[in-house]
Amino acid sequence: MAKRVGRGYGSGKGGHTTGRGQKGQKARGSVHILFEGLKVKKSTLKKLPLLRGKGKFAPKQKPVIVNINKLKDLKPGDEVTLELLVRKGIISAKLAKLGIKILGKSEFKKDLIFKVPVSK
Repeated sequence: MAKRVGRGYGSGKGGHTTGRGQKGQKARGSVHILFEGLKVKKSTLKKLPLLRGKGKFAPKQKPVIVNINKLKDLKPGDEVTLELLVRKGIISAKLAKLGIKILGKSEFKKDLIFKVPVSK
């Protein structure tokens, strides 16, 4: 249990200054956590980089990667869309909202019509 300060001499932290020292700003009241006196040139806030435009247009979430081997159950001539992949259970509906990208190094012999982003 934390020691209660300023509740009499018998409490162990009571009496005259109750563990705050004698004088000064910290003894008298609260000081803001970022306050460093008047030294503006070297203050913590001035040391932080200016991040105004950094990453402003970066995509929030990357698309879900689907391996091309997972498409072997589809019939030739099928249109590969988000709805089809969700219906076949290849991806979940929750992940489909992020978008998908089909990747893979293996050869794919089926004739499919892709309506989603695909790697070269």
